[in-house]
Amino acid sequence: DKATDPSITEENWECIQRFCDQVNADSEGPSLALRLLAHKIQSPQEVEALHALTVLETCMNNCGERFHHETAKFRFLNELVKVLSPKYYGTWSSEKVKSRVTEVIFSWTVWFPQEVKIRDAYQMLKKQGIVKEDPKVPEDKILPPPSPRPQNSIFDTDEEKSKLLARLLKSNHSEDLQKANRLIKSMIKEEHEKSAKVTRRVNAINEVSESVKCMGEFLENYKRQELSKSDHETLQSLFQRCEKLRPLLFRLASETVDDDEALAEILQANDKLTQAMGQYRQIVASH
Repeated sequence: DKATDPSITEENWECIQRFCDQVNADSEGPSLALRLLAHKIQSPQEVEALHALTVLETCMNNCGERFHHETAKFRFLNELVKVLSPKYYGTWSSEKVKSRVTEVIFSWTVWFPQEVKIRDAYQMLKKQGIVKEDPKVPEDKILPPPSPRPQNSIFDTDEEKSKLLARLLKSNHSEDLQKANRLIKSMIKEEHEKSAKVTRRVNAINEVSESVKCMGEFLENYKRQELSKSDHETLQSLFQRCEKLRPLLFRLASETVDDDEALAEILQANDKLTQAMGQYRQIVASH
C-alpha cells in the first residue's frame, strides 16, 4: 500500500525496494506479489496504477527467474490484458495507464523471447486491434536483461560493463537510468551479433560436411561410370557450391580469431573441403 500510495506523486523507492526484498525472502513471494500488483494495476486511480507498474518493473529487475516465470503465466498476463480490453476495464482505464501496460508487455517480448505466452498475449492484443502498433519505449524505462542467458553471455564475460550496469541500475537518478538503458541495449546488440556469428559458423560447417559427403558418393559412382546426365549436373553444382564455401570459411575464420575451439572447427572443415575439391579435379580430369 505504501509503495503504490496514490496520495504521493513521486515513487517511494525505499518502500519499493523493501517490497522487492520481501518478494525475494518469501518462497511464495512472486505469486503473492503478482496477485497484489494485478489488483493495484487495475485500480481506477491512475496514480496508484502507475505506481504499481513501477513496482512491477522494479521487481522484474530485482527478483530473478522465479518472478519472471510467474509473470510469464497466463494467470497474470490476463490481468494485464483486462486493463487494455474494452470487455473489461479498458473503457475506463486512463490512456496513460493503458499506454504503460502496452509498453511493459511489449518490452517483455523483446527481453524474454523464450517466454512464448508473453508473445502470444501481445500478438492477441494486436490481432484484436487493441494494440495498433509497437510502442516506442522511453529511454528512462529500464528493462531487465533476458534470463536465463546463454553461456559466455556478454552480461557475464564483460566484467567492466556488468559492474557499471549494476551501479547505474541501483541509482534513482533519471540520467543514470537512461545510461543504463542505453548500455543494456548496446550489450544486447553485441549479444545478438555474437549469437548470429555462432549460427553462421555452425550452418557453414554443417553445409561443408553435407556437401563433402554427397560429393564423395557421387565421385565413387563417377569412377565406376554410373552417373546419369542429371547426376553429372548435380556433381558439378556441388563442386561449384564448395568453391563458394571456401571464401565463406576464410571470412568466418577471420571473425573467430579469439575462439581457439571454433577456429579449429573451421580449419578442419576447410581441410575436408580442400581434399574433396582436389579429389573431384583428379577424378574428373582422369576421365
